[in-house]
Amino acid sequence: MTISAVDATQELAVFLRTRREQLDPDALGLPARRATRRTPGLRREEVAELAGVSVDYVVRLEQARGPRPSADVLDALARALRLPPVERAYLFDLAQPRPRTADAPTTIAAPPLARLVDDLAPLPAMLLNHRYDILAWNREMAALLLDFGALPPGRRNAMWLCLAHPELSARYADRERVVREGVAHLRAAWAAHPQDPVLTGLIDELHAADAEFARLWAARDITVGGRGHKVLHHPEAGPLALDAEVLAPLHDPDQRLLLFRAANDASRAALKRLSGS
Repeated sequence: MTISAVDATQELAVFLRTRREQLDPDALGLPARRATRRTPGLRREEVAELAGVSVDYVVRLEQARGPRPSADVLDALARALRLPPVERAYLFDLAQPRPRTADAPTTIAAPPLARLVDDLAPLPAMLLNHRYDILAWNREMAALLLDFGALPPGRRNAMWLCLAHPELSARYADRERVVREGVAHLRAAWAAHPQDPVLTGLIDELHAADAEFARLWAARDITVGGRGHKVLHHPEAGPLALDAEVLAPLHDPDQRLLLFRAANDASRAALKRLSGS
């Protein structure tokens, strides 16, 4: 399978269908129907009723032959399908793509942000773009994860490294969750940046080379993580419990600042040992 640039109509159809099939009619308090359900999830007529649209309209959307939905209809469908905020944003990106900007996607760190990454020491910090390309990092982040400077620039990508670099892959205690969240982030970025050939090429490469990535990509999970908790097994510092924070600069919305803080006293002491302070 080759991942193409976003076919918004086709992806919208599949996304609506998969989310409909994931809903539990009993949990939504829908009245019991005499007919036995042959497929999981809600029926199209139930989604149509909840969203206030015709059944034929839902059918045409799920068959990729309907008209582009209005914002009001998208909002109604999001409510009917109980979409969380990140999946609602994904739905809107598919149906009403964001205006294209004149600037190409960021491939270098904005100088003020690069200086900020250094100034955040002793906290480990790095700067990424929407593709998970690593644009800047401080010495503490390199000591914690990997010497990114020793890698070819084309391989300084957090998603690729987590999947394909043995040293970094082994460092995450809950690697499966980290990979799942990373794939879900890439899918959201893929919809938000439909004309980014480098992103599409990265997804294509990972999809062809890694069965785990291909399986998770097909699940169509969506997430945009801003805060989390990670446990690392460091060969020198031992186990580390870390709180992760992702910040989005207003002047450089295509870049994300990731920093780690120790979640307990033992991890704080280990980070200090790693940074040499």
